[in-house]
Order: sequence, then structure tokens, then C-alpha cells
Amino acid sequence: MIVIGIDPGVARTGYGVLRRCDPRPVPLTFGCIETGGDSRPSRRLLEIYERVSLLFDEYAPDCIVLEQLFFSRNITSAMHVSEARGVILLAAEEREIPVTEYTPNQVKLAVTGSGRADKHQVQEMVRRLLRLQELPRPDDAADGLAIALCHINMVR
Repeated sequence: MIVIGIDPGVARTGYGVLRRCDPRPVPLTFGCIETGGDSRPSRRLLEIYERVSLLFDEYAPDCIVLEQLFFSRNITSAMHVSEARGVILLAAEEREIPVTEYTPNQVKLAVTGSGRADKHQVQEMVRRLLRLQELPRPDDAADGLAIALCHINMVR
């Protein structure tokens, strides 16, 4: 089973692609889709759509896993993130790839054992669980891997 975890954002969308293997998942790739701040919002969304589409076509995942949208103060930021989520959901639906969502606390709990873990703790546990030589960077890429790991742990 191949799982793509995605941490959506307009400026930076993190992703991690894992193959479910026993005894532990194997990372196939991870990184970020970065869009230029000087581009029109519609252009940035098109870039995200095109890049996730290429990712989906290259790895033919069995499922896509997204972090659920959570915001407490900045509604404008949440609106931009939900637009990015929309183009990701569209790309998945066009390919009939199932989508699952987890809250940030569920992801942290599944990866670190604590729903209150900070970014560095998540990065370190992702590094250990996937036996990576270095911390996955940037944070958004680590989050993509963590979201994919969460899903693999949940379906076991």
C-alpha cells in the first residue's frame, strides 16, 4: 500500500510518500511544493494542483491523507489553506483516490505518543521511525510524512 500524506498550504504544501511494509513503512520521497508569493492566488493554486497531480500520477497511491483544517485566530490564513485543500481534493477525486483526514492532535499522538508534541519532537520521531539519517526538512515535509505514518498506524 502506498500512502501520500499532505500538509496543505498555499505558500508551502508538505508531502510524504510512504510504502506500507512490515515491520516499518519505507519512505519513497518527501518534500514541499512552494509557490511564489508574488504570483496571483489563482496561479499559486494551479501550481499546487499541477504538482500534486504529478505526485499522484507518479506514485499511484492507494490513499491520500490530509491534516484537517484547524485554526483559532487567523480566518484569512484558514481560507487560503482551505483553497489549497480544495485543489488537492480535486486532484485526488479526478483519480478516484480515497482521502482520509486526521486532526493535528491525532497525528502527533500517533507519531510521538503525545497530542501536545512540538514540531521538533514530531520531526525527531519521524526520523527515528523511518530510519532517516537526518531530520526531514522543512517542517511541512516532516508533517506530510507524519500524516502518512499516522494513517498507516491507524489501519494496522
